[in-house]
Amino acid sequence: MKVLRIAAIVLVALLAVLVVAAPVGPLPGFFLGGTPTSAPERWPDTSDVHEIRLKVPGTPPRVVIVWVIEHEDELHVVGSKDSGWVTRIGAGSPVEMRLGDRSYALTASPVSEGWQEVLEAYIAKYEADYPDIVASFPALDEAMGAVAVYRLERR
Repeated sequence: MKVLRIAAIVLVALLAVLVVAAPVGPLPGFFLGGTPTSAPERWPDTSDVHEIRLKVPGTPPRVVIVWVIEHEDELHVVGSKDSGWVTRIGAGSPVEMRLGDRSYALTASPVSEGWQEVLEAYIAKYEADYPDIVASFPALDEAMGAVAVYRLERR
């Protein structure tokens, strides 16, 4: 009986470490993983890529799983202005992105002009597979104060 109790405690501790260390669903983690790689001149096709891992600054840094959209040959991420990762990026900051098994050092820069087209492309990409989530997005005319759009730029 004592051995089972110890095994259960060890298992719970390992699960707790895993949840804290790696992003799981909406829970952020700390480790990005992937092979550090220089950003390519042109990104590969991401039309079938639904999620990336994004490491944002802070103490400690946070790794979140977010959706990504390619628009005009640049990668973009979109988030609610009051979400933790968007707050950490703020008016722009260095980030790291994991796409597949590679990680890239980038800069997240806010998109102030043309963000509507990025948001429309984002919605078009995801509404077929995630209709309930996309339906909860604010209307385009309400999105300006509620949504942050960032371009992931090469450093």
